Formats: sequence, C-alpha cells, structure tokens
Amino acid sequence: MTQSLQVDLVGVGLNATDTVIPFDTYPQRGSKVEFSSVTILPGGQVATTVVACQNWGLKTRYVGKLGDDSAATLHRKEFDRLGVDTQLITVPDCSSRQSLILVDAQGERTVLWRKDERLDMPAAELKREWIVNARALHVDGYDTAAATLAATWAREAGIPVIADLDELYPGVEQLIEKVDYLIVSRDFPSRLMHEPDLETALRRMQHRFGSVLTAATLGPDGALAWDGKQFHFSPAFQVPVVDTTGAGDIFHAGFIYGLLQGWPLPRQLDYAGAAAALNCMSVGARGGIQKPEAIEKLMATGSRYPAPTYISSYQSSYAAS
Repeated sequence: MTQSLQVDLVGVGLNATDTVIPFDTYPQRGSKVEFSSVTILPGGQVATTVVACQNWGLKTRYVGKLGDDSAATLHRKEFDRLGVDTQLITVPDCSSRQSLILVDAQGERTVLWRKDERLDMPAAELKREWIVNARALHVDGYDTAAATLAATWAREAGIPVIADLDELYPGVEQLIEKVDYLIVSRDFPSRLMHEPDLETALRRMQHRFGSVLTAATLGPDGALAWDGKQFHFSPAFQVPVVDTTGAGDIFHAGFIYGLLQGWPLPRQLDYAGAAAALNCMSVGARGGIQKPEAIEKLMATGSRYPAPTYISSYQSSYAAS
C-alpha cells in the first residue's frame, strides 16, 4: 500500500494468531479435561490496538512481520477487510506467531506462545516514512531496537508515542526515554524501579524518564495514572466476563482514541476501561470491540468495582470520573 498515506495511528509491534480454548474446569497437572470448542482468531498486542482504532473510525497503519502460512492469510484478510494500511514483511517458509490461549470459567486467560526468531524485526527493516506520516505512534517494545528507532523518528516529527509494556526487554529503558504515554501492566513499574509500592514506582518512572504520563492497568482493580502533578484513578466496570484476552490491548486503543480526540485524561481512562470491559464479554482479543456509542453508554450507566484497598485511602485525591 502507499507508504506516504497520512494516518491517525501507526502501530509497530506484535501480531499473533490466537487459538482460544475455553474450559469449565481448568486443567490440573496430570489431568485429562474435555473441551467443547476451539476458536482461531487474529490477535497480538499492537495489531489488536490498531484494529480497534480502525473500527472506531480512525485511519491506521500496522507495521509488522508475518510468515507465509494460513495464519498470515488470516491477518492480511482482516486488515484488508477493515481498511488498515499495512507494511507487512513476509518471511518465506516460516510460520507466523501463534498463541494457544486457555480460558477458565471466570474468563481469565493463560497464554502459551511461540514465534520463529526470523519474525523478529531489526531496526534496519523499518522505513521512516511509515512512522512520521501519522498523528500518533504505538509500540509494544518486543522488538526493542525497532520500537526505539520508530519512537525516535516520531519524537523528531513531534508525534506522541504510546507504549504497552509488560516485560523488561533488553534495552527497554532506552525505549522508555522516547515514550510520552507509558501505560504498562500491573507489576511492570515495581520491577523496573525496584519499588514495591505502585504509586511510588509510577512517580519515579515519570520523573526518571520524563514521560508525560505513567500508568498501570490493574484488571478488575481499574487503572491508575500519574501525570506529574496528580494521580488519576479509573475504577473498572463490572461486566459478565467471558474472556479477558486482549483487554489491555483494547484499553490502549481506547486511550489513544481519546488522546486523538483531545479529551481530558479522566475521560480517556474511562473510555479505555469501558472499551476493555466490553471486549471481555466475548471470545478473543478483538471479539468484543464495540461501537463508541456502546462504550459511552457503559461509561454513563455501568456499575464499577470498588477501589482496591491499596489505593482506596488516597482516592479523594484522584480525579476519578
């Protein structure tokens, strides 16, 4: 597709083909457990975030690598169906990244994954024009050198960088220095900063790396963000959970969508949380992507989980919605 096409969001990061297997009773070691269904769906951190934003009316581009198998065909067809601009590098005689996702009766997932090393993306394979013709860049940090180069180009072009990080990849600190909106998994701040208290770790991350925002997604505990001046806490929405796969990816999509609309931070966090909650009501990383109207309705009328004890004593100082 045309490399110079202007888009709202460009994503550089992982895709995966998810094989989702639900269980009424989660397997114990040495057991034999019957399962009744298997669903094969496209997923992956950045690819899913990009697809959600495209569903909500943004123009998007995805940059990534695929094998030359049926899984790659699945991804290409889905990107084409939605109108996502793609820069896909094909690795011949290679299987695309695959995830086996086991989902328990409460909807919590366990992910088993494998990826051929040839699917790793070195920085040299990126092109600057793929990155700078956008209003925002989203990365997951797996291919850390490529993500860092993309973030460097984005910074030079005045494009905000959003990151979804859950692992301490080699070189991740150099990447974080280029990230404006750092939204990470629950335990990432404490592991990175060697600080057990989440609030303190988020403060230190923001101070050390100069991010506009540091935040952590906390599952049913909601999301907590530090903007350099105050904390913002968004309680999670109570919904019947079928599958939590992709919840964090959709949260990031909702945050980016709100950022590009120019919304205030509390509204961004609420929209992101509501979008993620609705996605958990269906199978797969993208199975429950709802229209903005449905997300807004949940924001206005949905019930929330109470604040967890480790932040509830500070809740009066948070800009909760």
